[in-house]
Amino acid sequence: MNHNTRYTLQCPIPKTDYEHILLAHGGGGKLTKQLIDKMIYPLLGNEILEQGHDGAFLPSMEGDLAMTTDSFVVDPIFFPGGDIGELAVNGTVNDLVCCGAEPLYISLAFILEEGCPLDDLWKIIQSIASAAKSAGVQVVTGDTKVVEKGKGDKIYINTTGIGRVIAGMDISPDRCSEGDVVIINGTIGDHGIAIMTEREGLAFESTVKSDTVALNGMMMDLFSELPEIHVLRDPTRGGVASALNEICHSSGTGIRLIEDLLPVTGGVRGACEVMGLDPLYIANEGKILVIVPEKGAEKVISVMKKHEAGKESRIIGRVTREHPGILHLETCIGSTRIVDMISGEQLPRIC
Repeated sequence: MNHNTRYTLQCPIPKTDYEHILLAHGGGGKLTKQLIDKMIYPLLGNEILEQGHDGAFLPSMEGDLAMTTDSFVVDPIFFPGGDIGELAVNGTVNDLVCCGAEPLYISLAFILEEGCPLDDLWKIIQSIASAAKSAGVQVVTGDTKVVEKGKGDKIYINTTGIGRVIAGMDISPDRCSEGDVVIINGTIGDHGIAIMTEREGLAFESTVKSDTVALNGMMMDLFSELPEIHVLRDPTRGGVASALNEICHSSGTGIRLIEDLLPVTGGVRGACEVMGLDPLYIANEGKILVIVPEKGAEKVISVMKKHEAGKESRIIGRVTREHPGILHLETCIGSTRIVDMISGEQLPRIC
């Protein structure tokens, strides 16, 4: 593949007995051990993982813990701006961040299809290792299973993440209050369009790349500077519209988005026009919605803009007492329309 991620180590693949995944690689015997010893430990190894137990013994931690789990079935597994390995780490890290937690540990389970090239798996493990290092998290336990050819799609990944909740943080949709502002850290729809154009072989004037990135560096700075954050949400599947609808329904408040303030690149906008899609419903993998009291908005944006992932941070809407439980959009022509929860899935298998 020619889409090298920004994390890839590009180490030469170690010598193994086979070039493709066999059912025996998931059987717990010699080939399983070879896979772990030659491809997992050299890149992901640490004192916890290398204990080789059925699980992980973690050091005791003070305070509350946050835990999340996720599965990644993205198709294709390599795409402009990233791959399924990087995506798995970043997605898990960002879910913990949205709980107001510092990500620390990740479990990693591979479901491999018989016949998957070992070279592809090696590239993905390299991405996982580099993304984990960049995010400051450790892979501490894992699993490998293999399914027969035709009963999978090269590789699926399941993760669980554990983090330490930052003292004083109280993140909940219940805290969404009238007068709060909605902030996002950059352009929307990049990931979903990157996946769709690669999958369908579409070509546009500008290549859209996935925005996948771990946001914990930026958000840890924000937590220390401004703990008075009401709600956090990463707008992945279903995009900004679905994430904000969930918050409206949970909090019983209304949210008004301003169309003129929504950040959308020309490439995403053009692709959506051609394919009849709405950027508000397109998945993101490096964006976060931050809902805070208006008095803290300037500080939030200032802190986020110090980071590469937050350079385009801006207010895109407000929480109102109008239309409780409903997300609505103030259009560029001055009218207002309801932005409802999507009934299906515009882009399947985007994460």
